[in-house]
Amino acid sequence: MSPALVFDCDGVLADTERDGHRPAFNATFEAVGLPVRWSEEEYGRYVLIGGGKERMAALLTPELVAQAGLPSDPAEQRAMLADWHRRKTDTYIALVEAGALPGRPGIARVVAAAAEAGWALGVASTSAERSVRAVLEHAVGPELAARFAVFAGDVVAHKKPAPDIYLLALEGMGLDPADVIVVEDSANGLQAALAAGLTTVVTVSTYTHDEDFTGAALVVSSLGDAPGTPTEVLADPHHLGIGDEVTLADLAQLVEITKE
Repeated sequence: MSPALVFDCDGVLADTERDGHRPAFNATFEAVGLPVRWSEEEYGRYVLIGGGKERMAALLTPELVAQAGLPSDPAEQRAMLADWHRRKTDTYIALVEAGALPGRPGIARVVAAAAEAGWALGVASTSAERSVRAVLEHAVGPELAARFAVFAGDVVAHKKPAPDIYLLALEGMGLDPADVIVVEDSANGLQAALAAGLTTVVTVSTYTHDEDFTGAALVVSSLGDAPGTPTEVLADPHHLGIGDEVTLADLAQLVEITKE
């Protein structure tokens, strides 16, 4: 069986949270008359909650519901959150399509090498599928994006750090866990991948640099695009000897180590 690369989306394909999702949430709050604006620092706390609707739901304290005149009925709140999330997704996709969120260093390079070598490619994210597909296409281009299996949105019962989205990807792509390398950027994502039995490389992002990545097979600043944006190795427990870029050969070595 061919090896496989499975990527998270937000923070991995592009560093989307600070300059993409946060402004899109704030624009939505303004549009619906909600007296909330997330600063960069404040949003760093909400990033720890998996899923956009879940982040917005965390705002719905009894005090805010009363202050903003929001419905208190759970069914009405669910419908309201779904509407807010659709608005937010539209705004976010517009930012992506405007080129505001370029792919992270090394993503296009490694994906092109993996595709040429016949590796299977996938994305496993609990963000909205439309958002994920937009980011993917802008990060790697339409031709390579078409090679990916995409698992995203409300397709599993439990979001990260639960392993559900990775278990779904394994099943959907027909993969043996021993053949898979996951690329994640957060402790929640790492725990989800590890719980699914998957070897995981972490490329830290804006909001995750100081999180606990115990159990990762490799932790780097990014996959790297030398000479402009070389990789900084933060943890290399297998002593891979990463250079200025994480290469497909490095990832293939991790697959072999997993099988030993």
